[in-house]
Amino acid sequence: MNIKEAKNQIKQSVSIYLAKDEYGNYRIPVERQRPVFLIGAPGIGKTAIMEQIAKELDIAIVSYSMTHHTRQSALGLPFIVKKNYQGEEYDVSEYTMSEIIASVYESMEKSGKKEGILFLDEINCVSETLAPSMLQFLQYKTFGNHRVPQGWVICTAGNPPEYNRSVHEFDVVTMDRLKVMEAEADLDVWRIYAEQKGLHNAILSYLDIKKDDFYHIENTVDGKVYVTARGWEDLSEAIFLYEEKGFKVDEALIGQYIRDKRVAGEFATYYDLYEKYKEDYGIRNILENGADEAAVNRAKEANFDERTTVMGLVIEALRPGIRCCVEKKEALKGLLGKLKTVGADSDVPARLTEMIEEFDREALKEEAANGLSHEKRRENRFRTGFLEEMLQMIRLENATDAEAFELLKKNFNEHITKSKEADAAMVKELDNAFDFTERAFGDDNEMLLLVTELTVNKSAARFITDNGCDKYYQYNKKLMLHERSRNLREEIEEFKRMQENSDGNGDNEFSGN
Repeated sequence: MNIKEAKNQIKQSVSIYLAKDEYGNYRIPVERQRPVFLIGAPGIGKTAIMEQIAKELDIAIVSYSMTHHTRQSALGLPFIVKKNYQGEEYDVSEYTMSEIIASVYESMEKSGKKEGILFLDEINCVSETLAPSMLQFLQYKTFGNHRVPQGWVICTAGNPPEYNRSVHEFDVVTMDRLKVMEAEADLDVWRIYAEQKGLHNAILSYLDIKKDDFYHIENTVDGKVYVTARGWEDLSEAIFLYEEKGFKVDEALIGQYIRDKRVAGEFATYYDLYEKYKEDYGIRNILENGADEAAVNRAKEANFDERTTVMGLVIEALRPGIRCCVEKKEALKGLLGKLKTVGADSDVPARLTEMIEEFDREALKEEAANGLSHEKRRENRFRTGFLEEMLQMIRLENATDAEAFELLKKNFNEHITKSKEADAAMVKELDNAFDFTERAFGDDNEMLLLVTELTVNKSAARFITDNGCDKYYQYNKKLMLHERSRNLREEIEEFKRMQENSDGNGDNEFSGN
């Protein structure tokens, strides 16, 4: 199965293990809850899907790599206690709480979530001293004398033996206690994840052209060479930061992540060409002002590789603005809900301080449970930043409660106005992107690529739902498969319901109470 199918199977497994009867008891007893064992080659996304499942189910996750654990660190350290049996006192060995199980309890304390996933990676690489205890753990969910809390589902992962010399193959007795799934690398599935995650489009468009360079691990006369999904994702982050700092992206950098000289060299050449096309076509100018005839005519005459690259550049240029608009709108909605509790007679500084503390507490709880996404971190930073700025402004002006309230209302509504202006500018960029693609390529594969990317990218789908885009709907209807269109319509309807619930009467401005 591919990693998407594996994720769906694991998510369903976790869901049924957490199902309860009418009395609040788990319907499948802990002893009968087979831990998931996901086997797959390195770097295909095993850890990432566990984190995604925890977020989607709104439960906590605690992750551990088992490669460094000894019997003592996993089971706990022995100590002597005195106990009385039938009138006689004895010295008895007990164990301190396992570091792993203690981490589960710490997560519960910090996050407030009582259910979660205990994810143990590299489970088939445990030390020889710990291996005999694994059977008991997998069946009874105990390390030493301490059991994993109820409501925590055990998921494990590991590499096949051919990829890791430290692997100890489990015997049948152990494997028969596990829910075994085998996952393989799949470019089409990974690409959807990569687009949603916002990986660099030079990588995505390169892999559109060179699909066979996505993933391989092999032994050669020069040693082991490998290219993995994890390598491409980590390289993407490095490229973004190198570009931001003005550092040169070259084969020396690429080869640190893509451990195949041929692939690293070809991608380095492609990246240089990618940057050249960005300048030659004037992508930013196309989006802001529309394409000139020279750009359209050159695109018409371009070969397949150049066409794919140009569309990658258009999509890459659209993505940050769309993401920024969506995140700003979400952050403002979250603020509006809090600000509506403030009145003209309120102690405004005190209320703003309470809000900052509340946002920070919520962020810490979510971080402790399953980690904050980059988007959520940015949203939280905007909200607290706005409130802190308002606090400073109110104090500098020594404003009365009524003056502070008016100042708060004025500044928030200015942000709403700027957000609407940014949305309008982004709609224009989308229109220009479709106009360029239509004039240069008609409704050929390049248009399909643009529509598909805007569909699978959650920020883009949300933005179009909120703001509309006639050309998108036109070509989506014309080009997309029926099933994908149906899924999109369902997502649009869900976004509309979410918007109606969060907007109330539809008035986004802060008027106070």
